[in-house]
Amino acid sequence: MAVLIDIKNACKRYGDQVLLDDASATLTDDGRIGFIGRNGAGKSTLLRIILGDEELDSGEIVRHPRLRLGHLRQHDPFQPGETTLAFLLRDSGKPEWKCGEVAGRFEIKGAALEGPVHALSGGWQTRVKLAALLLHEPNLLLLDEPTNFLDLRTQILLEHFLRDCDEACLVVSHDRAFLMATCDRTLDLSRGKLSMFPGKVDAFLANQAERRLHAERANAAVLARKRDLEDFIARNRARASTASRARSKSKELERLEVEELTTAEPTAAIACPAVQPRQGPAVRCRDLAIGYPGGVVASGIDVEIVHGSRAAIVGDNGQGKTTFLRTLVDSLSPRSGHVKWGYGCEIGIYAQHVYTSLPESDTVLGHLERQAAVGTKSQRILDVAGAMLFRGKAVEKRVAVLSGGERARLCLAGLLLGSSNVLVLDEPGNHLDVETVDALAKALVAYRGTVIFTSHDRAFVSAVATNVVEVRGGRVVNYLGDYAAYLAALNREIDAEDEAAGRSTPPRGADGRRATADARGGSQGTKSAAGRERELRREIGTLERTIAKLDAERRKHNDGLLAATDPAEAVRLHEAVTKAAAELATAEDRWLALNEDLARLDAD
Repeated sequence: MAVLIDIKNACKRYGDQVLLDDASATLTDDGRIGFIGRNGAGKSTLLRIILGDEELDSGEIVRHPRLRLGHLRQHDPFQPGETTLAFLLRDSGKPEWKCGEVAGRFEIKGAALEGPVHALSGGWQTRVKLAALLLHEPNLLLLDEPTNFLDLRTQILLEHFLRDCDEACLVVSHDRAFLMATCDRTLDLSRGKLSMFPGKVDAFLANQAERRLHAERANAAVLARKRDLEDFIARNRARASTASRARSKSKELERLEVEELTTAEPTAAIACPAVQPRQGPAVRCRDLAIGYPGGVVASGIDVEIVHGSRAAIVGDNGQGKTTFLRTLVDSLSPRSGHVKWGYGCEIGIYAQHVYTSLPESDTVLGHLERQAAVGTKSQRILDVAGAMLFRGKAVEKRVAVLSGGERARLCLAGLLLGSSNVLVLDEPGNHLDVETVDALAKALVAYRGTVIFTSHDRAFVSAVATNVVEVRGGRVVNYLGDYAAYLAALNREIDAEDEAAGRSTPPRGADGRRATADARGGSQGTKSAAGRERELRREIGTLERTIAKLDAERRKHNDGLLAATDPAEAVRLHEAVTKAAAELATAEDRWLALNEDLARLDAD
């Protein structure tokens, strides 16, 4: 294990904003690291510093002499009229056969490979950039929000690429599902400090919450002890017979300290409009054709969405999801057929780029006053603004100075002040941090109206959707399964395409990487299938005993922590609980991976 990058005592600030405050972290060649933190915390800035595009105010970045960085570029690196293959040849300097082989890993072939790269959609251009990145053979990949605006299929292809990749990765993303699928460690940037956790992002967040809870309990124990000591000293320091004991207790009191707890960063509090639930169809499409003058995107659409449902519109980029939504809300006229809304439907719309069309001279408060339903009181408007983190003088900000995330929150706040019983949302999570997306998901689940939405964020769709409408191949249909079934079917389809193209899809090991031929057994392996099965079952049995032991140990320490009154003992138990929980999470991940391997072996 080699250290590729060592960040030492890094400091960086812009004016009064501190991004890095004596921050340190180490990136090794065996890690796939998910890099998380609030919007504006400084994640992208640190990536630019690692790339050499910016400098630290103080501290240093020590790079391994054989470090080869691969960066997923956000800008357009293509030349006018250039084909995909010509770009890969020019950018990498590799032979044509190698460029074609790597492009094939991202399903770039035929017209997509030989045709002009500028004719490809944004998602396909991202695939081309990934192929170019891989051709440079880096040993550390830096990916900054790689799933932004990628359709689900391309996200899954990127996941497959990263899980198969032997190189180290540092991935900045707000998409927890993507990080869970690709990264085995978590790097957090919060209040200028970097902290590395040896586990996935969900385990990190759970550990973070548990550590805070334990610290609060330990502090409560310390404060209780302080009160006892203060009471004893007050009662005994004036009496000659107990004065010496009072002085001793005073020294003990001076040594007692509570752990400083950072206050939680503010999170948007979202509540959808209060509406009366309705029955029957919210919208019906009959023999509908959608598209633009000169072209039909999809036709023969017979879809019905009922009141109270939360319908996720899914499909690859370019298939017509946004076109379908725009036709539903009459911002595009049908090419033929009919869209009929139910009686009493009041529709609120959040378009994918709505925040870019806000009047620049508007203030936050002025915009919300115009969006609010007639009769809305000023205090209600201020309450909603505050819930979306526009507090105090922030309501006087002009739209011109708002960030993309702030504009998106402002548009959502305007929807909340309305009285819509149908919400049509096109990619509402783009430009929102993960905490705000989580708050939005909870609000939509509690909403008693109807929701029709698109999103590439799988965790968001899984939490919100009650049914799925698929846009694909010129058709729009109600998908018969739920979103989990849709995801599973898409994964199977991509694996089948890999196999058809001669790219095998062997089982994954505990670290998510594909198993080697030797590890799987078979004609090229040194172990038979039966031998591999015995080995798997032995390791699973050992892990089950370990998991039971660690779980019992964690519960024992946790019970002791709840009852602890001695501060030193509380701290010791807190550390023991944290250690046991981390070891338990690692063992459980390994157990799940081995059982998946065993299931695949049985299926073969």
